[in-house]
Amino acid sequence: MQNTNIPILTLDSFPGRDFEFLGCVTASCCLSKSIIQDVSSNLKNWTIGGELNQYRAMIDESVAIVISRITEEARKTGADAVLGFRLSTTSVSSGAAEVIGYGTAVKFLK
Repeated sequence: MQNTNIPILTLDSFPGRDFEFLGCVTASCCLSKSIIQDVSSNLKNWTIGGELNQYRAMIDESVAIVISRITEEARKTGADAVLGFRLSTTSVSSGAAEVIGYGTAVKFLK
């Protein structure tokens, strides 16, 4: 059975290990908030300020989904790890954001 716990690392190399590159793995997630949550967050932003917890939670959930999807993509290639992992975000529309993750799937040499 193949290991499903694949390290997802921001490092561009893995110290002390030789590896071969298997290719780029990518994943994305686009989530939105309801109109009520969007208006509620905007009211807080316009009045008292502070952290917008509903948006933070939305981004946290998106990141978790992207990491899960990257792990699955890496597993499909037979990777032992993903190196050089990066995240990028874009605003799709008001109250919606896309999180894109990418990295390099690698196989450790014996």
